[in-house]
Amino acid sequence: MARKHRVKSIASYIILLAGIAGLIYIGRAFYYPALTIHELLTENKQLKQAITNLTIEDQIGYAKVISQTNRDGRLFTTIRFVETARNDKLTKLIEADYTIEGDVIFFDALIIKFGEQMVMDGTQKALYLWRRVYGENTAPEKGLTIEQPGTEPQRYKDLLELLPENQRNLFWTNIWELANDPEKLKQYGITAVYGNVVYSKLKQGLVYAFKITPAGQLYPEVLPDI
Repeated sequence: MARKHRVKSIASYIILLAGIAGLIYIGRAFYYPALTIHELLTENKQLKQAITNLTIEDQIGYAKVISQTNRDGRLFTTIRFVETARNDKLTKLIEADYTIEGDVIFFDALIIKFGEQMVMDGTQKALYLWRRVYGENTAPEKGLTIEQPGTEPQRYKDLLELLPENQRNLFWTNIWELANDPEKLKQYGITAVYGNVVYSKLKQGLVYAFKITPAGQLYPEVLPDI
């Protein structure tokens, strides 16, 4: 009887431990969604390390003219827009064709500049998100979407891989909303969150290579199409 009692006691103990482990797991699941963007930006060392580990970026993609045609007296330009991987300029993360009225094309991006408080090695770092593309005869809000703000940019899918998925989503969903709150930007060590629009008069036979500086300045460099 004593042996059976001990077996039952051990079984009960194991069940109890399993129950506690389950509660801890559930508690963690509830904790992560409750995490605020403030806590993530000020307390999460993994996030700061990820930003610090950002490599200095140079060429980030390109656009080239596929065709230019006239329709009822109006010029339309079809471009191929390509975004390349951070560590491999030959790997295409985004490749899409857009047809836009006119030949002056605007490329709209969102930029985040990080300061010393967020970047642990003290260097300037910047993130960006391609937002939309449009012509000079088109209102910006009617431009063609490249990537949606609030979603994880293709180029940075590996950047926050050490963070739980809901924390990654929290970062990308909220980071753009800080643009008009200078006090919070200063508190979080973010120099600026802003839009950057570059445009060029596009011609066939040329490639417009997009480059970004560590300070977050986005600009196109015109190259011959080889």
